[in-house]
Amino acid sequence: STAEKPVLLNNVADAVAFISGAEVAVIGFFQDPQSPEEEQYRRAAGQIPEVPFGLSRSAAVLSHYGASASTVALFRRADNDRRDLDMSNGDVDSEKLMRFVRMNELRMVTEYNPVTAIGVMQSSLELNLLLITDKMSPKHPEQMRIFRAAAELYRGKILFILLDSNLKSNERVVSYFQLKKSQLPALAIFHTPDDEHDVLTLDEISIERVQDFCNRFLQ
Repeated sequence: STAEKPVLLNNVADAVAFISGAEVAVIGFFQDPQSPEEEQYRRAAGQIPEVPFGLSRSAAVLSHYGASASTVALFRRADNDRRDLDMSNGDVDSEKLMRFVRMNELRMVTEYNPVTAIGVMQSSLELNLLLITDKMSPKHPEQMRIFRAAAELYRGKILFILLDSNLKSNERVVSYFQLKKSQLPALAIFHTPDDEHDVLTLDEISIERVQDFCNRFLQ
C-alpha cells in the first residue's frame, strides 16, 4: 500500500535484499528527511504502486552504491543495469520522477509502448526478442507464461519484449518485420547496432522453440 511506501533501508544487507527481490526496484538516497526532494520522491512512490520504492539515509548504503545525496537509482534485473536521476538541483518534481521510472522500468518481459521504447533503445543489451501477438487472444496468458520462463534463460543477454498487435501505434513495427496480422503470433529478434533481424511465425509457442530461434540467431 502507499502508506508503507517507501521502505526504509537502514543498512547494506537490507538494500541488497530489497533490490534482489524485484524485477525493478527504486531507491532514493536522501540525507535530509525534511527536504523537498524527499517529499517529491514520496509523492511519486505513492503513484506507482506496482514498483517497490525504498529510501535510505545510511552513509554506508550511499557509499556501497556510490550514490550522492538526493539521487534516485532504478535497478533492474532484465539487463542487470542501473539508471540514476539527480534531484539535487531542485528542478525534478514527482511528475518528472514518475516519467523517469516509467521510461526505465524494463522488465523480464517489457510491454512495448511509446514510453518504454525510450528505455528499450537506451538499454545496454543489443539484442531484442519481440513476441508480436494479440493480447486479447485466449492463448495470451499461456504464451506470456512461456515467454517469461524463456526470458529468465537469457537474462542479461537478450531483452524480451511484448508487442501488442492490436495497438495502432505498433503497426509500424509489425510492418517493419514484413508481417501481416494473419501470420501472428510471431517472434522477431533484432540486433540494434546493424538492424540484422530474423522472424519466426508460430502456431504454438514453447520454450524449446524460443531457445532454438535465439540460439540460431546468436550463432
